[in-house]
Amino acid sequence: MKDLLLITPPFTQLNTPYPATAYIKGFLNTRNISSYQADLGIEVILELFSKEGIRQIFSPSIRLSGTSENSQRIFALRDEYLKTIDQVILFLQGKNPTLARQICSMNFLPEASRFNQLDDMEFAFGNMGLQDKAKHLATLYLEDLSDYIVENIDTDFGFSRYAERLGKSANSFDELYSKLQGEPTFIDHIALKILREKLETVQPKLVCFSIPFPGNLYSGFRCARFIKEHYPHIKTAMGGGFPNTELRELKDKRVFDFFDFITLDDGELPIELLHENISRKVEKPEYKRTLITENQTVTYKNNSGRHDYKQADIGTPDYTDLLLDQYISVIEIANPMHSLWSDGRWNKLTMAHGCYWGKCTFCDISLDYIKIYEPVSAKILVDRMEELIRTTGETGFHFVDEAAPPALMREVALEILRRNLIVTWWTNIRFEKSFTRDLCFLLKLSGCVAVSGGLEVASDRLLRLIDKGVSVEQVAQVTRNFTEAGIMVHAYLMYGYPTQTVQETIDSLEMVRQMFEMGILQSGFWHQFAMTAHSPVGLNPEEYGVLPVRKEILFAHNDVDFKDKTGIDHNRFSFGLKKSLFNYMHGVHFELPLQEWFDFKIPRTTIHPDYIHDCLLADTDSFHFKGNAKVIFPAGNVIAENRVKTKKKYSGTYTVLTFHLKTNIVKVELEQEKAEWLMKIMEENSIASSKKITLKQLKIQFEEHFEDFELFWFSRPVQQLKENGIILSL
Repeated sequence: MKDLLLITPPFTQLNTPYPATAYIKGFLNTRNISSYQADLGIEVILELFSKEGIRQIFSPSIRLSGTSENSQRIFALRDEYLKTIDQVILFLQGKNPTLARQICSMNFLPEASRFNQLDDMEFAFGNMGLQDKAKHLATLYLEDLSDYIVENIDTDFGFSRYAERLGKSANSFDELYSKLQGEPTFIDHIALKILREKLETVQPKLVCFSIPFPGNLYSGFRCARFIKEHYPHIKTAMGGGFPNTELRELKDKRVFDFFDFITLDDGELPIELLHENISRKVEKPEYKRTLITENQTVTYKNNSGRHDYKQADIGTPDYTDLLLDQYISVIEIANPMHSLWSDGRWNKLTMAHGCYWGKCTFCDISLDYIKIYEPVSAKILVDRMEELIRTTGETGFHFVDEAAPPALMREVALEILRRNLIVTWWTNIRFEKSFTRDLCFLLKLSGCVAVSGGLEVASDRLLRLIDKGVSVEQVAQVTRNFTEAGIMVHAYLMYGYPTQTVQETIDSLEMVRQMFEMGILQSGFWHQFAMTAHSPVGLNPEEYGVLPVRKEILFAHNDVDFKDKTGIDHNRFSFGLKKSLFNYMHGVHFELPLQEWFDFKIPRTTIHPDYIHDCLLADTDSFHFKGNAKVIFPAGNVIAENRVKTKKKYSGTYTVLTFHLKTNIVKVELEQEKAEWLMKIMEENSIASSKKITLKQLKIQFEEHFEDFELFWFSRPVQQLKENGIILSL
């Protein structure tokens, strides 16, 4: 028995658990509240895509008539699917790697329409490794089965979402409510069977559903209804990203036929109070940011005087109970950053609650999850990383920040290196000028493999209107710094921002083209601007040149329909922007005129063809003396050899310092006394040391023995050490 059952309903991700329940369970551990968690999504997928599950979907009793030629082919090959499905799932779970050779033989998996795209695979994926190629082929195989399920079994099915259309901008509860009155679907029956098993085993007093996306909203409601019908003594609550952004103006009391409570924003204290109210049967219960019904009316209750917990006090995420070794890695599309999302298991952590910038006009900056900024100390973060490595066996980390703070990233990297941890990590950033070449190199040393950040519209006018706080030139320089350090860069790209002209869209595409051609971007994704109710644009649309289409809000409210006063149809640009980006990501067709990507007339770009190249040349930061910069010496493998130099009448000693780095050898010559001083300084201020010396302090120490520190600091030997990451100035 456990007090709470924490559930993520179908579906979110196939390769790793959505972290919300693990965060809450970690917190509940600190309060000695017993809990059990389950990701129904992966459990349903594993039951559906098993020999027995596939046998059921091919059962003549549920197979619909009038199927397409593709479905007929899949049904005809049903014995091949039954024969291969269990082994394919094991392979995607990383438990049967030798199957890759059979899969790649192209005579093992049954093939339907998804395999028609294979003609483009070599272009899309290049000479990918055997395992990755096999994962992609196995993904196509599953997608064929998914197409069959959508056509014949359940039109709302999707691997990472279920009945998503019912939750997207659903201002009324009517359509979702109507579907919930109908009979459970084939997918529902699987989910509810698993849910019943959990309820019988755990016997909770309260079931908390994490609903991060519209794609697991319907299933959450279906599960909650099942509990109300069969276990009426158990209370139900909903929290997570969807209610936090969509249900703040909820008025339809029918929602509470399914859920007793809906909590908003940070869930730790609201759930603790719900537990206290239920377990102790409090006469006058206290609530924190919780929606309930009182007198047949939806009521917002926030009558607790207790403050939310600090991020340092919420504990380490706890992934206990989740089937960590049974998630499956898939490779769907040829986008380097998207493959990080879907391939491999990641422990998820947060460096800082909220966003330290908190100004972007398209973002939900009025909501707590953005506006309340609270970082966690590097020591606590790396403590949590070590604890997660011990409990999960995984060394991969995805920091799920809105924007990870550069200074904290630096401290985390140093702490990782001090503890000699071998980890792989990635996160979301802003393209701050703080990401110097040296900081990027340090992040790489600590295990950072990728960053994603918003370039949005590559137009300085629109970046100012967005209040992004960066310029195109700055983004180019920062992405160059990451790329040269060996860290992959993904850019979020936007089109259709209010008042954006056709010329600005084309010029933005040209900026992006040049960045890929220069090799400073490796991945990107275009999305069309969407106005949300809680963003500055949504709150004050007239100031941004848009006219909102107002609707009565009884259920969900986030995305707001609008008309742009420019009258431009931005949808027309979608295909051309995405097609060009696909080519640029694969390093081809930079020479084509931009007109080639569109089937309608566009203006010529006004951007000079060398604009990004010139932006990179304009970066002269390496010769600025920043006295408050911290100087770090990562390399310790140095051999000193004293020599004598004789030239005509001059004779003197000098030292050759040889640094053995992982992939190369660096040799520099210094005067013997300066070489000895430098070696002593490097030993005292290595990464292993907790001491941090600034450039100004280094200058003072140098000039106690020698003259003109700047001449030494910018000399060719020291520059060579800096270029190879032997000296880092942060």
